[in-house]
Amino acid sequence: MFTSVGNRSASAYKRVSVETSVDNASPHHLVCLLFAALQQAIGAARLGTERGDIPAKIKQINIAIRILEEGLKAPLDLKNGGEIANNLDAIYEYCVGRLVVANAKNDVAVLDEVARLIEPIASGWKQIGSQVSGYARPTTQ
Repeated sequence: MFTSVGNRSASAYKRVSVETSVDNASPHHLVCLLFAALQQAIGAARLGTERGDIPAKIKQINIAIRILEEGLKAPLDLKNGGEIANNLDAIYEYCVGRLVVANAKNDVAVLDEVARLIEPIASGWKQIGSQVSGYARPTTQ
């Protein structure tokens, strides 16, 4: 099966655009990108569930879980991050568990719950962007 040249070009452009965005992003912006991808994956999982597209639902829930575990939860400094880091860790862990339930039960209400929990965190992270916009990335020599 083949895809059109236009579709392949658009896909390649999107990949390069995302890679460039990630390569040039500050640590703060990288977290914003993770939240955006997480919200997109949850939305796509919801759509897959509603349409009965089980492979799409599973794929998107797996993406959401990986973002939570590897992108948002793993870098938390639980030793020095205080109450905020511990609370985020607990919320992310809860969301992972709820995503597993949503996957097993094909439950859009649970996906909506996770989206509602993540939204204020993502929004708050975006709002602090102006405070960290002066962040200078370390240079390598």
